[in-house]
Amino acid sequence: MKKVAGDLTERQSLYIWERRLWYQGVRLIAGVDEAGRGPLAGPVTAAAVILPPDINITGLADSKKLSPAKRQELAVIIKEKSLAWAIGWASVKEIDCLNILVASRWAMWRALTSLPLKPEHVLVDGFPLPGLRVPQTPLVGGDGLSASIAAASILAKVARDELMAIYDNVFPGYGLAENKGYPTKEHRRALACRGPSAVHRLSFKFRSIQKQELP
Repeated sequence: MKKVAGDLTERQSLYIWERRLWYQGVRLIAGVDEAGRGPLAGPVTAAAVILPPDINITGLADSKKLSPAKRQELAVIIKEKSLAWAIGWASVKEIDCLNILVASRWAMWRALTSLPLKPEHVLVDGFPLPGLRVPQTPLVGGDGLSASIAAASILAKVARDELMAIYDNVFPGYGLAENKGYPTKEHRRALACRGPSAVHRLSFKFRSIQKQELP
């Protein structure tokens, strides 16, 4: 989305989609986003967040543009100030059996259905989410366009990063606490030497990378 004309700041423009719905009388707007589609290890994680009308959270942005420390700080604020939030997961086995797109949708659906409040409208990062029984608006690049989706992206990223740090203690040697399961050079080298752990995704993409790294 281009910068909004007039005196709207970049921060204010992040709330445009929410304000459109708030002005129509829709109060419970859930943003939903996922984290972890690209890694070679770990589940895909989604979060859903319902923000109160007219809220402004300073520093809120797409999670990918924030430092880990800033994400942690904002995650606490989001949980305190939101009307409702929830996390959803799709396992490594589901990713391998269903494919990452379907598994991501399951994680998002689980996050939404775990909300303690039923949303009246859902803002979805990316493409439409099948199976929703409430109105939805898909927004490609939504974590940079919607405050609710940005908040969800932060919670999903923080939750997944925390889990990968735990996995690093259980499955040492892959650097999961640092790479979060993404295909860094060091991670690929560890896979070539050690083979996959129980939390690695045994997909075609993974097998191709493993083959390339083997001596």
